Amino acid sequence: MTAHGTSTGKAAEDTEDAEGFDVEEVLALVKDGHEPRPGDHLPAPADRTAARTRAGKDQPGKDQPGKDRPGKDRPGKDQDGRGKDQDGRDHGARHRHKATPWPTAREAAARAARAAARARPRPSVTVALDAALGLTLAEPLTALTDLPSFDTSAMDGWAVAGPGPWTVRDDGVLAGHAGHRPLGDGEAVRIATGARVPADTTAVLRTEHGRTDDKGRLHAARERALVPGQDIRPRGQECRTGERLLPAGTLVTPAVLGLAAAAGYDALTAVPRPRVDVLVLGDELLTEGLPHDGLIRDALGPMLPPWLRALGAEVTAVRRIGDDAEALHTAVTTSGADVVVTTGGTAAGPVDHLHPTLRRIGAELLVDGVKVRPGHPMLLARTREDQHLVGLPGNPLAAVSGLLTLAEPLLRVLAARPAPEPYGLPLQDPVQGHPYDTRLVPVVLRGDRAVPLRYNGPAMLRGIAAADALAVVPPGGARPGEETELLDLPWATGGIGVCFT
Repeated sequence: MTAHGTSTGKAAEDTEDAEGFDVEEVLALVKDGHEPRPGDHLPAPADRTAARTRAGKDQPGKDQPGKDRPGKDRPGKDQDGRGKDQDGRDHGARHRHKATPWPTAREAAARAARAAARARPRPSVTVALDAALGLTLAEPLTALTDLPSFDTSAMDGWAVAGPGPWTVRDDGVLAGHAGHRPLGDGEAVRIATGARVPADTTAVLRTEHGRTDDKGRLHAARERALVPGQDIRPRGQECRTGERLLPAGTLVTPAVLGLAAAAGYDALTAVPRPRVDVLVLGDELLTEGLPHDGLIRDALGPMLPPWLRALGAEVTAVRRIGDDAEALHTAVTTSGADVVVTTGGTAAGPVDHLHPTLRRIGAELLVDGVKVRPGHPMLLARTREDQHLVGLPGNPLAAVSGLLTLAEPLLRVLAARPAPEPYGLPLQDPVQGHPYDTRLVPVVLRGDRAVPLRYNGPAMLRGIAAADALAVVPPGGARPGEETELLDLPWATGGIGVCFT
């Protein structure tokens, strides 16, 4: 069921050992296939949470109450999405005390991924360069050749030997050709950028710095003497064979691909992408055409797979389950993915089957509701030792909130990607806060300001479609000029995480 609602399940105690390990430890497991033994000590992860969540800590609520969120009125739900008990009592107040604080939920997702990597390390993969964008290097990138591998001309001009003037040979030296005879003292030959310089070359005289006289002799047009080695890139100037170019854990960007190719690589050894199955729930969803007769278009089916790929995942399946408890049970129990992502069904309505399914299979709820708006009924469960399920609310912006709160840290650690550096900007306009929960609000970045966007209700995508980032607004809201933590969207930063194919 895709209604915007609040899960009534008890928020799970976080029983995971606080001891974990960071990206380097995940890389070591991926590379070596290490199976931990009893008594193995794993170092604690780097404490990024405090800096990242500085702007998102719970603060005392302000006098002004939180603004109601747009949403569908449904039986048993108030307009803020809080469910009611069977006797009609509002359990929203009870739920918000049981839900996990937003920063704690993100750290719980990262810790769950570290535990999964420890339980069953995944072997590294060898990937052709054209398929490696967005992966993480599982091994250091070491030069397979000198760069450049021979002395080359840095400019178009003449290769010259000795002092001028020079007699110009009739032949020329082009890139990609070898076997040119050495230059004699007082000789010059035309040469192209990137061409291998002939033996005994003193320097390269740029085209714009040379002139020929009426006898065809070449002169340096500039008064100062030509410096030996000028405009020649010597062999090994950038690196020598065997030199370490990049460490393990480096994210593969287009520039990394270029460096790898130049250094002699056809393929890279990388951490495999975590595999994700997407299960879209809800009988009311259409896959084409206009909404009609109470049916609405499915926005999450088209949106989630490319977003998950941008977060480093390999989307192995997208299945539309509807509101069918048995189909959901079968899809979850037969999935071979590292992560199962569901949409909708996280509340406690008559066709919200996710919680009963998780209880039926004996899953461990790690996060059951988060103190964040929109998206508070999101959940994270461990379904197997090496598999997790992220339950996203059905409303589109609420689902995005769940994606960035729980799926992003989970997938980032599984893919051994480096954590983004936390940062913030002052808000241009005030943002009304929720009395108790963190709010995630779409913003555009204009100079040194973050400008909040109007369309930020849980069912709205208009704001996030225009946004550069999400502002993390603490309980109680934020004033104009107040610095607020920002969560970048991968395509807005030019990041290589945008890997849509």
